[in-house]
Amino acid sequence: MRFLFPFIFLSILCLSFRAQSHPEDELIIREIEEGQLEVQDQQVSAEYAAALKRQRIRKLSAMPWYEKFFVFVKAGIEHIIPKGLDHILFVLGLFFSSLILGSLLWQVSAFTLAHTITLAVAALGIVQAPAGIVEPLIALSIVWVAAENCIFKEASKWRPFVVFSFGLLHGLGFASVLSEYGLPQGNLVPSLLAFNIGVEVGQLIVLVVAALLVWFIRDKSWYRKRVQIPASIMIALVGLFWFVERVFL
Repeated sequence: MRFLFPFIFLSILCLSFRAQSHPEDELIIREIEEGQLEVQDQQVSAEYAAALKRQRIRKLSAMPWYEKFFVFVKAGIEHIIPKGLDHILFVLGLFFSSLILGSLLWQVSAFTLAHTITLAVAALGIVQAPAGIVEPLIALSIVWVAAENCIFKEASKWRPFVVFSFGLLHGLGFASVLSEYGLPQGNLVPSLLAFNIGVEVGQLIVLVVAALLVWFIRDKSWYRKRVQIPASIMIALVGLFWFVERVFL
């Protein structure tokens, strides 16, 4: 009788460990990566993605907080550079709207505030929007800011409010990527903060590189005609192509 309680305790402990380890996930991942299962099958692909996500969350949960923070900062940067070409073009559209630092700062600040809000509420499950709606609208936001650059010589006083509304869309886009990546429930807020910091670092890198490229020609009389407008037209055309592709293809 005295061995009964230790036996029960050890049994529960082993069952708990087995439940947390999810050996079936490792089996699915190994079989697919070794070619025993075809990933082309839709159901198998979904199982593979889900197994990878669970495995990633378990690894994140086992990390110290500072390693998790670094992982999500890195993920935020990578979502801009090199993976977030649509977000890069949107930021460049803001950059080519004006070389007046104050105007640019207002726009970037509005964009940052907006996508921070929707990133948080979407990642927390408060708001959800299908990618089939969000992604085409993000493409249209690129077209809009680029077209405005060609029409108006300087950004209007309403531009930060327009950019804010577009930032809400981009935040939903960030959230969908973050959801696929996998958020550890025990460190949800720090992970969100770290990811957002990474996004801001990525945007800052884009702006700094763009500024360095045009620094010595920004005051030339031909800058708008030969640089600002042609660059904005190219950005608008890419955004328009993405819109058509995301809606009709």
